[in-house]
Amino acid sequence: MSDLTIRNLKKSFDDIHIIKGIDLDIRDHEFVVFVGPSGCGKSTLLRLIAGLEEVTSGHIHLDERDITDVAPAKRDLAMVFQSYALYPHMTVRKNMSFALDLAGIDKAEVQRKVDDAAKVLELGPLLERKPKALSGGQRQRVAIGRAIVRNPKVFLFDEPLSNLDAALRVLMRLELARLHKELNATMIYVTHDQVEAMTLADKVVVLNAGRVEQVGSPLELYHHPVNQFVAGFIGTPKMAFLKGTVKAVSSSDLTVALECGPEYQLPHQSTRLKVGDDITMGIRPEHIDVVASDASPFKVRLDVTEHLGADTYCYIKLGNGEMMTVRAPGDFSADYGQHAALIPDLSQAHLFDADGKTIPRPRTQTQVA
Repeated sequence: MSDLTIRNLKKSFDDIHIIKGIDLDIRDHEFVVFVGPSGCGKSTLLRLIAGLEEVTSGHIHLDERDITDVAPAKRDLAMVFQSYALYPHMTVRKNMSFALDLAGIDKAEVQRKVDDAAKVLELGPLLERKPKALSGGQRQRVAIGRAIVRNPKVFLFDEPLSNLDAALRVLMRLELARLHKELNATMIYVTHDQVEAMTLADKVVVLNAGRVEQVGSPLELYHHPVNQFVAGFIGTPKMAFLKGTVKAVSSSDLTVALECGPEYQLPHQSTRLKVGDDITMGIRPEHIDVVASDASPFKVRLDVTEHLGADTYCYIKLGNGEMMTVRAPGDFSADYGQHAALIPDLSQAHLFDADGKTIPRPRTQTQVA
């Protein structure tokens, strides 16, 4: 078993509070991704788990063992850093076996472990090369192999793909996903890239300012964000947020007047809203259609468009200064400054109150007011 339990974990540097009381359960064989903006505390949390930072208060348990104050080398964890940290004078084989050699493991056992890891990572033909003769992706695989040979209870990854180019990032992302399935291992992965989080994770932990905003599967966070921060961070291009005011409230729905012009009637499950309350409607780019200017009351003027092949991204600046992005089919064409209209799929709209908290919505079809 490799269950990791974190309770009321805090980390401060003098009077600066970085981690502000985190509770988290990571189950055996899960691939868990910590994601959030720069400075949110995700790398610090990973370093606390690894023992590379001293805990201010709280506890970390690996299975039934309290490892809060245990030395990093004795935690039965293996960490892969953003930098490859390979020894330049050693071959790939020696880089992978170095920790085992230091531990006095039998040479035949060391060779077996290195050969097995090299087979999984397709490093066999490279074992006698030195790091300078390897590509960036190959060096990162060696760093991962160095962790695999230790057979740790938990693998820790601190933004391991950030030094790679875009194409290599995709390839290594696929390799990591395959590796997780083949090793059936517990993995914790830190990234600021929400695409990596969505594609790799069984469970995503969204962090903000040293606190956990939400924990859940990628699709759970995408479809059911608990607040505006999570809604804006998960999904690419990001969700559009349109400010408005509650115009009418009934037992099953409410009417929202948006600052940018149109009014919409949406279902809701909240008793805390009243007429005049500030509200924000969120809608994702893939849930909006661009139509002729006379086909909808939601009038806009198109800004720049980006053609990406399968998709076209239309950037729109609304009359009140709000920005939004619409994802259209790849063959969509429009001129800069062209007048158009939008039809949002209101069954997919999200509502947030003045504090940014999600207003629950039933899964029923909505209509334009």
